[in-house]
Amino acid sequence: MAMVLFLASCGSRKYTAKPDTKASKAADAMAALKSKDLYKFITDWTGVKYRLGGLDKSGIDCSGFALLLTKNIYGQTLPRRSKDQANAVKSRSLSNLKEGDLIFFSFGGGDVDHVGVYLNNDFFVHASTTRGVIVDDLNMPVYQKAIVKTGTLK
Repeated sequence: MAMVLFLASCGSRKYTAKPDTKASKAADAMAALKSKDLYKFITDWTGVKYRLGGLDKSGIDCSGFALLLTKNIYGQTLPRRSKDQANAVKSRSLSNLKEGDLIFFSFGGGDVDHVGVYLNNDFFVHASTTRGVIVDDLNMPVYQKAIVKTGTLK
């Protein structure tokens, strides 16, 4: 009898996902993209591992990812290195970023050494050295401390 009650109680539980998890917010940011080509580009590249100097799906670095995304989605050319990319954009305040704008970071405490592409709702896509191409939350303290420039090519 106890076994029947136990099994019945397990069967009646409903699984509910937290609507405010990081993954669900990232999925919402992707779903809210205005450009469906951008959505497809990101999903095609998500999970590709990081490789310094890489420019293909066997491995890509952050500036290579930004370069390819900007060229394929917006038809605009960026320099190869993130430091040079930062010099090529017109500054735009963090609070006024639009889909496709670039965000530059300095994790080494000096020059720009990382770049990502803004999506919306404080999410961006980049080639992470540890996780590969991924959509991340810009509000994470590690990113907030390292932002050195934001800008647009448009």
